[in-house]
Amino acid sequence: MLKQAYQLFKEGNDLESIRLANEVLELGRSTNNDTLIGKALTSLCRNSQRKLDTIRLAELSNELIELSAESGDQKWLMYMAHMNAEMWRLIGNMNKAEEFYNQSMEISYETGSIGMYTIDHFNKSFVSTAKGDFDEATALISRYYQLRKEANKKPDDAYGLIALAYLLEQQKKYAAAHEVAVVTRRLFKEQNLFPEPPDEKPLLKVEQKVNEMLTSEELKNIRTNAAGTSVSDLLEQYLK
Repeated sequence: MLKQAYQLFKEGNDLESIRLANEVLELGRSTNNDTLIGKALTSLCRNSQRKLDTIRLAELSNELIELSAESGDQKWLMYMAHMNAEMWRLIGNMNKAEEFYNQSMEISYETGSIGMYTIDHFNKSFVSTAKGDFDEATALISRYYQLRKEANKKPDDAYGLIALAYLLEQQKKYAAAHEVAVVTRRLFKEQNLFPEPPDEKPLLKVEQKVNEMLTSEELKNIRTNAAGTSVSDLLEQYLK
């Protein structure tokens, strides 16, 4: 049910996603199941992002903090920090986002939650890029792909490309940013992926900017040439 709620969220069906998460939350409370309670609260935190509902996020965050204290499980603090970081990045408060990402990454590293530790390298790179620290952003994206490789994850990960496209666009490398964005969208379609709001927002900005800065002929040529470009091709060419 939680997996279905996540999929519905990614597809933009928040109403049904929230209904399912609340159903799981009730089940978790009725059976004193910390895992169901924590994951349902985390799912609801994610839904609060769409409307930038910081009040609801704060309520859910307090419940996760209490659950962590009662259960002695640090992962609920980790999820709380991650969801707050995502919200503040979406809002545009990069300093607050960075603080929460650092908290999430510290806990995920200490507890061996490599999945979260990996994804937050990708997430935090957006903050570094937005703050103009391109060297740190490059290092974070590189580390993200390295961690995926060490975990034997599939190499054609399109999500990481969003961060790369945003980095290139902020460096005013518009042709390269457009190429990466085109490949990202193609892979999303092929892999039936729906990016989350904090992740799609910078991609939409990239697409808008390159349309302003490049001619229609340049855009067309890049789209044509990128038809068979792979993730590894882009990483080799631009992530140095």
